[in-house]
Parts: sequence; structure tokens; C-alpha cells
Amino acid sequence: MRHDRHGWWIEEAGAPGLLAPLRGETQADVVVLGGGFTGLWAAWHLALGGASVVLLEAGRCGFGPSGRNGGFVSTLALNAPSLREAFGAQRARALVAASIESVRGIGAWCLEQGVDAWYRYAPHLVVSCAPAQDGVSADAVDAAEVVTIDAAAARAVCDSPLFRGGVLARTGATVHPARLAFGLRARLLERGVAVHERSRVRRLSVGAGGAVAEVAGGGVVRAGAAVVAVGARSGALEPLRRRLTVSSSHIVLTEPVPDVVQALGWDGGEAITDGRALLHYFRTTGDGRIVFGWAGGRMAAGGRARGRMELDARAAAQVRADLVRFFPALEGRRVERAWGGPIDVSPTHLPAVVTLPGGRAWAAFGYTGNGVGPSHLAGRALAALALGGPDPAASLALVDPPARAVPPEPVRVAGATVLRGALVRTEGAAEQGRCADPLSRALAALPERLGLHIVR
Repeated sequence: MRHDRHGWWIEEAGAPGLLAPLRGETQADVVVLGGGFTGLWAAWHLALGGASVVLLEAGRCGFGPSGRNGGFVSTLALNAPSLREAFGAQRARALVAASIESVRGIGAWCLEQGVDAWYRYAPHLVVSCAPAQDGVSADAVDAAEVVTIDAAAARAVCDSPLFRGGVLARTGATVHPARLAFGLRARLLERGVAVHERSRVRRLSVGAGGAVAEVAGGGVVRAGAAVVAVGARSGALEPLRRRLTVSSSHIVLTEPVPDVVQALGWDGGEAITDGRALLHYFRTTGDGRIVFGWAGGRMAAGGRARGRMELDARAAAQVRADLVRFFPALEGRRVERAWGGPIDVSPTHLPAVVTLPGGRAWAAFGYTGNGVGPSHLAGRALAALALGGPDPAASLALVDPPARAVPPEPVRVAGATVLRGALVRTEGAAEQGRCADPLSRALAALPERLGLHIVR
């Protein structure tokens, strides 16, 4: 098994040639920091609105979490109960509807722009795989967008012996994340957006007159507004330091196993997650592979991953073992690749678009491992705010929600590490038909009692 920092998606897509870093001084209507999905979609919507845009990426566009995730394109329908509680029924409905529009919009964009991102429209299943998981996401069932399924219906989609039933979100899709990211980058270049890679912003100054981004190496962008879309690195920014934590998620990929996929009856392209808090997530690819991930990796102190979360041999070994537990027919089949990386975790499990101090800059973060669909919506909202136009995305509930702070360091990472360890022990024991020790159970129950979301 080859275990590396970037994973199979990026290699399969074929990384485009490097773009030149910013040198000298330039001007734009909007400067975008970050070349992942959020920054790329924001730049796209800004360009559609007629703005001149400079996008600055510290590494290479699409090489971070946007290019190596599971490729689930999900709505916020499963979050409807918490959305109603936080924002009221009307605003919750509007946000869910906008997220559904984004899932469909990504597919329409791929078709219109001729980008082969392997977009496949299919439902998203959340399944119980142990008695302790029964009833997972049942509070989101509305008999329209989210429906209940029993064990037989779940296994008719994918015949894993562990499936006990769950819910099905009707709107969903999967994509090849790196192909989508690289396709976005290419279309931005065609539209005249100035994209600079290897251009790490060391200072962003925001005032009434606009924004100034200073790049390591001497480049400067003077702009009327700024969009900050740096994902897990948001936790290193002073205004956002108490707004998120950083954990990691890890994936393994099988060799092509079309015979196993066919025997499972898993021919609809459905994305599936289990009912854990530190969930498993899995899907197929067009060439008959199974992508299988787990959100149980390590935490990052101070929101700073520093490149240490991509290679976690312990997590990769656990994911590989869980893969075979879910799909026993894979015993003896080759697992070709493993990879992982950091994810920005919101304490509410909801993404946020926030106004930064100074007023002419906005940031988006907090996707909690579910960003492929919502990043399209957040990018649209960021563009609407920067342009000051009539797009209703600028007034959605994800824009400037009430702040929910996480504990300061070192309490944050130490506490989260202890709680995640307890969840791993408790959820693992439940899947084996036994009870974890009382202390682990008590610690694992704390996040829900405090209204905090660890990953799901």
C-alpha cells in the first residue's frame, strides 16, 4: 500500500503545470486567498459578476483538502434540525434549498464547462452499523428530501452485512475532487483571472479603503475587498482562532474490484456514511474501486496542521482493517493507496462565512469534512458580499452566524484528543457488541451534552 501526502485523485487527474508566483505590485477589485474549492468558486462567481480578481495560493491549487477528500457532494438537509434550532424554520429552509441548488449547480457547471469531474448524481445514505447507531439522523427525516430506510432497503443499495437501516437524503452526488479543482482552475485562467501559486500571504491589511495582501517574496496586491478561503489554516488567523478546531481524516483505496462492487449490488453511485460521530464514509469510482475513509485522525494544536496530519500510519491501518470489516469480500484484495489530511471543524458542524475586522474582507471555514457541496454555496456568498450585489446568498443564515467559541489552547487540543479517544473506544466497542469502560462512555457523551460536534 502506497501512503503519501496527496493521494490517488491528484495523481489520476494529472496535476497541471505550476503557475508563477506573484512578483511586484498589482491591483484588483478583489483578492482571493486560497486555491481550494471555496476560493476557486468565489473567484468564479466574482469573475461572472465582472470583477477583476487575483487569486493567491500558498502551494498549488487543489492540492490541499479540496483535491484529496472523498468526493461527496452533499446538501445541508441532514443538518436541518440544528439549522432550525439556530436560525428558525424559514431561514433553515432557505439554506437547505440553496445547498440543494449547489449540488445540482456543480453538475450543471461541469456539463456547461466541459469539465469531466466524474460528477454522478445519486442519493446519500446514512446507515446504522451497530445498535448504538440506530436512529442516526432520524431527526432530519421530512418524508420529502430525507426518508427513512430499513435494513433491506439499505442492503439493496449496498449489501454490506453490517447495515441495519438508516436514512436516505435524495439529493447528492459524487465527484472526482481533483479533476473538479483542476477544471475550475483552468476555467478561471481562461476567464482572465490572475492565479498565482507558491504565493503565501504573510500579511493581509484591511481598512475602509480596501485590502492589501503582502506575499512572501515581495509581491503585493491592492484590492477593493478580500476573500479568505484557507480551510484548516483559518485556525491560525487571530480573528478565527476560537472559531474552529483542526482534526484529520484518512482514506484508503482498493485496486479495481468491479466483481465485488457488482456482487454488492452497489451500481447506483451512492455515497454512504455510517452512524458514528467519527464516521466512516465510502463510495465507488468509475473504474470499480472502493474509496473508504474514517474521520478519526489526530488533532492539530492551535489550528496549525504544519503538514503533520497527512501521513498517519496508525489511522491508515485502522481504515484498512475497517474496510474489510464492512466488506468481507475484500479480504485478500489489494489496497493500493492511503492518504489523509487536515479538516476544519466547526463547533456547530455548520460552515460559516464571516466578516473580518475592517469590513471589506470575508472568510469561510468550518466545513467539518463535508465541504465539496457547501463550498460552492460559500463561494457564491463570498462573491456576493464582495460585489455588494443582489445575490440572495449574501443574506443566507451561514453568513455571520452567532459566534460559537471553542476553548483556548492548550485546553482545546488536549480536551479534544481525550474526547476523540473516548469516542473511538466507545464506538469501536459498540460495533463489536460490547460496552466500553464507564469513563470512556461518560467522556464520549460529553460533546452532545455540551452541544458540540466532533466531526459528523
